[in-house]
Order: sequence, then structure tokens, then C-alpha cells
Amino acid sequence: MTANETRGVRNRNPGNIDYNPANQWQGQLKPDPAIEKRFARFDTAENGIRALGKLLINYRGKDGMPGVGGQGIDTPREFVTRWAPGNENNTEAYIAAITKRLGVQPSDVIDIKSPATLRAVMLGIIVHENGGNPYPEAVFEEGLRRALL
Repeated sequence: MTANETRGVRNRNPGNIDYNPANQWQGQLKPDPAIEKRFARFDTAENGIRALGKLLINYRGKDGMPGVGGQGIDTPREFVTRWAPGNENNTEAYIAAITKRLGVQPSDVIDIKSPATLRAVMLGIIVHENGGNPYPEAVFEEGLRRALL
């Protein structure tokens, strides 16, 4: 661990997923308030990346925004608003970054289960949350592969 690592990298949780005892993520470490009070920590970056992807896929079955997209959460606006609420984030800037990466509009329906789409959204979140993608391609790809299982 180095002083310039982001919280997401230190926790091996590049999406900065909140810790919730109800979530039994693969590789999730027991909470240690001396290290981290709010966010989940993982044993490996691959498992943290996996959890990011799994959570995005799980969002698909949740209620979306009225008048946006189809049934459930299925647009970049809905995914990002759920992931990064406006009370903590510049959600519009986050949405703009993700839609630019995807090459779509904020309210376009996307298929989050498509490997290419999930990959782009996951990378966009990692870059936005950590100021860049700190992971070698093999580490990211393994996390993505695990998310799609």
C-alpha cells in the first residue's frame, strides 16, 4: 500500500461499494473499523472488480426511474444515479463520463449483461472513482469474467 493509493485501490474495492453485512460478496473481508468504517474491503482486486460487475447486473432487476428507459434499471442515467447518488457525487458528470465511454445517450437502453457493455461501464466506474484504471488488463479481465459467471 502506498500513500497515493485511492481508498478504492487500498480496499481492493475499485467501485467503492458500501459495506453491507447482508451482502456476502466472494472474497469480502470482515469489517475492521480501524481500517475502514464505510466501504467494503476485498481479499483481491479481482473479487472487488467482480462485486462491482455483479452489483451492476443486480441493479437491472430493481425499479428504474419513471419515464426513463424500459422496465427496471436499464439506462446509463439509472445505473449511475443508483451507483452514485447526487447527494454525494456530481452525478451528471459521472453520467456524461459513462455515456461517452459507451457511445450512447444518458436515457438509451443498454444491455448490462453484454460483456462489452458491462466492461465499459465497469471501467468507467473504476476510472471515475479512482482517477484512472490502476489495474493490469489481466486483473480487470479476470474480475469481469467472474462477474459474468
